[in-house]
Amino acid sequence: MPPDPARTLRLASRAMGRHGLAHAYGHVSTRLDDGSFLVSPPQPLGTVTTNEPGVVVPLDGDLPAGALPEVRTHREIYRKRPAIGGVVRVQPPSVMALSALGETPRVHHGLGAYFAPAAPLWPGVALVRDDAQAVQVADMLGDAAAIVLSGNGCVCAAATLEEAACLAFFLEDAARLELAILPARAAGAAPREYTSAEVAARAVKAGGLFERMWHHLCFGDPEWQSIP
Repeated sequence: MPPDPARTLRLASRAMGRHGLAHAYGHVSTRLDDGSFLVSPPQPLGTVTTNEPGVVVPLDGDLPAGALPEVRTHREIYRKRPAIGGVVRVQPPSVMALSALGETPRVHHGLGAYFAPAAPLWPGVALVRDDAQAVQVADMLGDAAAIVLSGNGCVCAAATLEEAACLAFFLEDAARLELAILPARAAGAAPREYTSAEVAARAVKAGGLFERMWHHLCFGDPEWQSIP
């Protein structure tokens, strides 16, 4: 049977909190059909309960009660990219620290390859709570897997919510590595970056790569073992 979108939403919500990718803020969503998506409720992601239905948001019209203003960014990404099935908006600490330097992770290891050559950096620091800014963020994201918001986390988008949640972990790991090698770079070293051919060879889904990361993110969740 196909995955229950509400259960996937709950699993992704709690996974973001469990792994330190979100704190009091943040939201995740999954596309329902051509005209709507389901978004997490306006509460800390780690506190989402096992019976939470989520909030249905239409792609056209006003945001419904219970949808945070920042959910406009999700809506614009779904509008712009029909192949996107899941969006994650979180605040990974290393991603935020690197953005304070005006940078996003370069491709120094396998998990960073999904963002090659580097995730774009949105320069604004205000919360994206109006349609015009949401459109601009979605436009800057373009066909990329993620966009970093200066001092305010990131947005990841993928074919499924499970993959978008994995990308959030990947981006944070790439930022952690980037921060770790900053002293060497400042001292004159030139850390190795993947070539375009290496990126193409490494940014793959084969071998259950995303499935295993999703397992890692959800292990221990009260709803994980109940998935058929």
